[in-house]
Amino acid sequence: MPLALRQPLVTLSAAVLLLMSALVPPAQAADEAKLREYLEVTGFDVALESIRLSADSAPEMLGIEADAFGSEWSRLVSEVFATDIMHEMALTILGETLSDELLTHAADFYATDLGQRLVAVENDSHMEEEDGLKTESGAAIMQGLERIDSPRIDLLERLTTATDADGASLRAIQEVQVRFLMAAAAAGVIELQMDEPDLREAMRSQEDEMRTALAASALTNAAYTYQAFSDAEVEAYAEALEDPRMQEVYALMNAVQYEIMANRFEAVAARLSDMQPSTDL
Repeated sequence: MPLALRQPLVTLSAAVLLLMSALVPPAQAADEAKLREYLEVTGFDVALESIRLSADSAPEMLGIEADAFGSEWSRLVSEVFATDIMHEMALTILGETLSDELLTHAADFYATDLGQRLVAVENDSHMEEEDGLKTESGAAIMQGLERIDSPRIDLLERLTTATDADGASLRAIQEVQVRFLMAAAAAGVIELQMDEPDLREAMRSQEDEMRTALAASALTNAAYTYQAFSDAEVEAYAEALEDPRMQEVYALMNAVQYEIMANRFEAVAARLSDMQPSTDL
């Protein structure tokens, strides 16, 4: 399941509560057994697990190298980003917010032959370590498509737009960073030189550049991930994602994913104050 946040993270917890009241009468909420099957058939379970791969960026945001903590860092990541913790958080929220109707609509698509093949490559892409090879390969594919003015570019753009129609992924990234930095400051790990409003304003001043970079990155990633699929299959996927019901599903799923990410980064910040840089012998 390709995920790009469609709800601003600024008030994400409130947004989830609003979705609870607006989308799902309690009697129609999906049960836990269906939700667990849903996580697997859509690949959302792997998307959540892949949040752990973003953990190494946490110390870098504070000007610290993750390697400085030695084995302590690996232990912290495995505990804070434990798959079962993140899955339970998702199940708790989705159990109150995702209607059985929307769950069935999304699950039915991803359970098809095309859907399962898409999930397989998306799962692989989610869990692939970013060593530069994926980015380079995706960029090379895009360059080739641009040279021949391929109509596939438009299809890939439809695909990436459908998962982030209101461009909220940028605000999500900013909010995760702000929440992490504020939590780190509260824990005494760092001393911020500006207050929260100034920090947000500084990030807003870089939005145009970041938005362009994110759009290019999304296209590159899509070109790499779906390279084995025909144009017709990519178009069919874009049409499925553009369906209003799937848009509702993605609005919720992306909000859940980024709320969990922000929550886990805050947990990391709280525990960093008890850690000291070390050297493994």
